Amino acid sequence: HPQESVCTTMASSQDLARMANKLRAHSVRMTTVAGSGHPTTCMSCAEIMSTLFFKQMKWDPQDSSAADVDVFVLSKGHAAPILWAALSEAGAVKEDLLSLRKMGSVLEGHPTFRSPWVRVASGSLGQGLNATLGMALARKGKGQQGRFYCLMGDGESYEGSVWEAAELASHAGCDNLVAIVDVNRLGQSQATMLGHDMDVYKGRWESFGWNTIVVDGHDVNALLAAYELAETCSGRPTAILAQTFKGKGSDLVSNKDGQHGKPIPKDKMDAVIAEFGDIDVSLPVVTRRYGFAKSQRPQFTTSPAYTKGDKVATRNAYGKALLQLGEQGDSVWCVDADVKNSTMSEAFKKANPGRFVDCFIAEQNMVGVALGLAYEGVVPFAATFACFFARAFDHIRMAGYSAPPNLLLAGSHCGVSIGQDGPSQMGLEDIAMMRSVWGSIVFYPSDAVSAEKCVAAAANHGGIAYIRTNRPATEVIYDNSEEFVVGGSKVVRSSEKDVVTIVGAGVTLHEAAKAADALSKSGINARVVDLYSVKPVDEATLRKAAEETKCIFVVEEHCPYGGLADAVRMAAGAVPVHSIAVSGRPMSASPEELLAWAGLDAASIEASVRKVLA
Repeated sequence: HPQESVCTTMASSQDLARMANKLRAHSVRMTTVAGSGHPTTCMSCAEIMSTLFFKQMKWDPQDSSAADVDVFVLSKGHAAPILWAALSEAGAVKEDLLSLRKMGSVLEGHPTFRSPWVRVASGSLGQGLNATLGMALARKGKGQQGRFYCLMGDGESYEGSVWEAAELASHAGCDNLVAIVDVNRLGQSQATMLGHDMDVYKGRWESFGWNTIVVDGHDVNALLAAYELAETCSGRPTAILAQTFKGKGSDLVSNKDGQHGKPIPKDKMDAVIAEFGDIDVSLPVVTRRYGFAKSQRPQFTTSPAYTKGDKVATRNAYGKALLQLGEQGDSVWCVDADVKNSTMSEAFKKANPGRFVDCFIAEQNMVGVALGLAYEGVVPFAATFACFFARAFDHIRMAGYSAPPNLLLAGSHCGVSIGQDGPSQMGLEDIAMMRSVWGSIVFYPSDAVSAEKCVAAAANHGGIAYIRTNRPATEVIYDNSEEFVVGGSKVVRSSEKDVVTIVGAGVTLHEAAKAADALSKSGINARVVDLYSVKPVDEATLRKAAEETKCIFVVEEHCPYGGLADAVRMAAGAVPVHSIAVSGRPMSASPEELLAWAGLDAASIEASVRKVLA
């Protein structure tokens, strides 16, 4: 490893204690001026913030994009004011702290991407450890130095996603990961389940295989000693359980229920700040970095090699595309939730075992880990059944406010065409979910060629992308050289005499094409559009269809809400848009039976068109 720079941070314990109180004073003043916020949760973690930012962490306050540094993630996002205060005191942010929560200020009420110092947006509790674990796994997998500190609240430690992360971190031996739990006893509306029962907290973390240290969270020397012990622990992550008091430092609010999310009244602010004592301190942060270069990402390509007419499932093509991308640089990783032999990412694991993260059956953690990987120069693909992303949707939603460089999600087994496995395995709501995420794109390829090309396009586009794949094999209809782009579509049937447009994707595109062929035999010409890019849609093609045909039918293996039909309606204007979707609760049956039951097979589509045109 490159030699890390020598530590020249000479802050004394007394200085760090004074800085903690200064951070408390900032937090009180900021929230009082803002008229909202969470000062008491900031006051409980002041010593943790002081010791991390002004003594322990190796970081560069002048470079928010630095890759060769230690990383801090604030999982208890409502403590954002003390994060902004620490960054300000370190010279990292120049914004006026009193702009907290004001329109246009990057100093938001909870951390988001608007501050370049925030890797992971937080505030929806229980998610920070998942992403921090992903970062730690990436750094460890690359053989690069660095430590990852995740500050959590005790209340959020009851979230199941926390323990999904805790279990995997121990299994993976992530000794570069430190979870710091601010055990301040009080939640929002009442005391937490365990209060200050530190023995039970300790037993829980130890039972998950963590090196666990209980400390007085207001003792800077105890905290520094705990950080040192964490660094010497090999093969296990460390949990530092810091016993603290909410509202520490002020008799007005310390350890008192009912003070969550309540600023100090203006007429009491000065008196409360005076209780903190001497806060006349300034601690310069000396840049300390590990010295390795930021990884570079290539421009990805795929080279499909299929024969028209062959039948290939798009999930299989997804797996082949992953293998090709994996050969184009070591930035591509895959994350799985024990379905790799169904989503077809298994071949990638065999070829690149060091770049594959098995999260087992824990979809929330899978998405969180993938998000963390993205901030360490990784292009992460996380795949599971489309329906199971519903369990992780809050993590996906919050990723929209993290604005990651890449987060690629692939949902297989969508729609009723999976057949006999039944509705618990059918992705019928996933397009609606993924379309609603800020900054996302959504691909829904219909054949193997388009699937491979969409995988590369998603990786090159950056940001959050969702790729929807099918279980049944579908006919290859495109030349291997065909190109597919974000916001594009393909017109696969058309004439100058088209009277109706049928829009499909995935399995339904092939059924729509069959229906169009049958309609043409009786003189009804139907245009068929492959809407492989569901978000953004090809507005120009859809508007042209709306102008040139009488109506549009949208045929989709999805519930009637939020899917292809809604995307088409937003683009097509006033033309009638008829939705043929899965409008009832499905059941176990053959794929053919279910497509017919839902009105999605060729014969049903033909009948629906004839009925409207009659």
